Amino acid sequence: MIKTRIREYRARYDMSQEDLARKAGVRRETIGFLEKGKYNPSLALAWKIAKIFNTTIEDIFTIEEE
Repeated sequence: MIKTRIREYRARYDMSQEDLARKAGVRRETIGFLEKGKYNPSLALAWKIAKIFNTTIEDIFTIEEE
């Protein structure tokens, strides 16, 4: 399972799901699904999100053994 810190980063940057979705080129629902752990991002999307927050993919996304 992939765990994400997107919500935490959005709060730091005072960014809504809609704002992040627009910058990443996805729908707002995609960001919501990522935050709830219902969707695993492609490598390209993970990279875009990390770049938006000026950090690494590993800082935002971690893998937890089920």
